[in-house]
Amino acid sequence: MQLTSKLPHVGTTIFTVMSALANEHGAINLSQGFPNFPSPERLSELVCHYMKKGYNQYAPMPGVAGLRERLAEKVEQLYGATINPDTEITITAGATQAIFTAITAFIRPGDEAILIEPAYDSYKPSIEVNGGTPVPYQLHAPDYRVDWAELGQLVTSRTRMIIINTPHNPTGTILKAEDMLALEKLTAGTDILVLSDEVYEHLIYDGQEHQSVLRYPALWERCLATFSFGKTFHNTGWKVGYCLASAHLMAEFRKVHQFNVFTVNTPVQYALADYLADPETYLSLPAFFQQKRDFFLETMKGSRLRPLRCEGTYFYLFDYSAISDEPDMEFAKRMTTEWGVAAIPVSAFYSNGCEDKVIRLCFAKTEETLERAGKVLRGM
Repeated sequence: MQLTSKLPHVGTTIFTVMSALANEHGAINLSQGFPNFPSPERLSELVCHYMKKGYNQYAPMPGVAGLRERLAEKVEQLYGATINPDTEITITAGATQAIFTAITAFIRPGDEAILIEPAYDSYKPSIEVNGGTPVPYQLHAPDYRVDWAELGQLVTSRTRMIIINTPHNPTGTILKAEDMLALEKLTAGTDILVLSDEVYEHLIYDGQEHQSVLRYPALWERCLATFSFGKTFHNTGWKVGYCLASAHLMAEFRKVHQFNVFTVNTPVQYALADYLADPETYLSLPAFFQQKRDFFLETMKGSRLRPLRCEGTYFYLFDYSAISDEPDMEFAKRMTTEWGVAAIPVSAFYSNGCEDKVIRLCFAKTEETLERAGKVLRGM
């Protein structure tokens, strides 16, 4: 039997590669984006409660009604947007499934989708497997800011979607109000959809405000926005997220969702509905993670790794050019095998492997872990 791959250039993700290398060499793993501290105890207790009460069968296809209602309340309080929980919210098996489903629902062969690179590595193959053409717009170190006039030159009659991510993985930058207004102007009067990846919405620092597409009615009408409970509540392995979209877009989204996942972990959904009743569960997160960010930077003082900027997410980029001129992939591997700290090379987030001598480190770790890593990194 002869097979032709639909994704001939896709191999094992860089996250899997670097985590495996970290495990092999006993390195401190600051590569893959997951916390090494527990999920909130009360949330775990609520999950156990609903499991023991027998909430273990299929949930409704769009998600548990109580959770969708709670999310609609949250969105109105945070962003002033009125969302119909019955027709405009779907609970998904993590944000990555939401992203794949949104792309699958709307990208057809011949369509183009603009993505802003460096970019989360699921965007490009999700476009390609659906017959679309990824069109990268490249950000530049050290600022990683979007020039919307330049990005607009990539728009053609075949452009079906623009994918944005704020706060941005891997750069830690955020889109500002002027960015959202520029995107609104760029897409006005077109049939272009916007896919907004907002999984780090609560991980934003220094008193800045998250500029969700939900704040902008003209953007919202053409947008699908994806979110993650795993990133928010330190339980990435639960794989629960959600998608928000206006009713006409959500109807198409659900046509795909019902056949590639159908429904999502039932007791976790009920537990989240209860847990979100207290807004402090997510409103306290900026201060929590900013403290980790600042602690990590303090431990890095004296290192020849130069920090760039982190306005959001739990990732920090560091320029290593004062230490080595080798490619970032080789440097990241050598960090893991020789120095015992695993990082992600930022070139892995570019289609063309752009080399800026920059690595990404995750600070969603205990202070003890960050202190040990900082001691090693100061000695490089």
